[in-house]
Amino acid sequence: MSLELENISILKQRSSIFDPVNLVIKPGEITTIMGPSGCGKSTLLSAVSGSLDKVFTLKGSVFLYGRDMANLPMEKRNIGILFQDDLLFPHMDIRGNLAFAIKEKTSRAQKNKIIDTALKTAGLKGFEKRDPSSLSGGQKARISLLRSLLAKPTALLLDEPFSKLDQTLKAKIRAFVFSQIKKMNIPALLVTHDPMDCPEGGVILNLNKEKG
Repeated sequence: MSLELENISILKQRSSIFDPVNLVIKPGEITTIMGPSGCGKSTLLSAVSGSLDKVFTLKGSVFLYGRDMANLPMEKRNIGILFQDDLLFPHMDIRGNLAFAIKEKTSRAQKNKIIDTALKTAGLKGFEKRDPSSLSGGQKARISLLRSLLAKPTALLLDEPFSKLDQTLKAKIRAFVFSQIKKMNIPALLVTHDPMDCPEGGVILNLNKEKG
């Protein structure tokens, strides 16, 4: 099963902001959306996630594992989103930030075990009680990804998540993110300006403004 975009157009004042988009992203695959600033890349992600601003009108269909997302609110779609800003809760330690993503019915002992395993996987063992403000940019990026993944999304959207990292750190975090997507076997849609962010062998779609 997959994430499918069928003839997706987004209109503003009755004018489409880009050419219609047709995509099929299989589990474990990452499709990259590229294009100049203002062409509608982030707006497309908003349409998929269910957070499209009311000034826009969505045409076409979004299917996730065969289910039509059209009438589902954002909180019912179970689609994770990773932004360029970490958006960690400053009043919570790292354990609290990660626990927030885990289902409420999970016991405290189970949550702690899940969090400990996740931090070890990310090379952040022992960071449970750390304050978010004490973390480096790369550490925050990994915690943000872990929080997105611990919610067990059925698909993941990435809105230029590496843009604020330096080149050396970017390569490391990018490899970690891509490996986790493959490990979870979920479809992912990545928006970026940097061709180096594109996974090797992955599909790249250049978003073009509709002419006329």
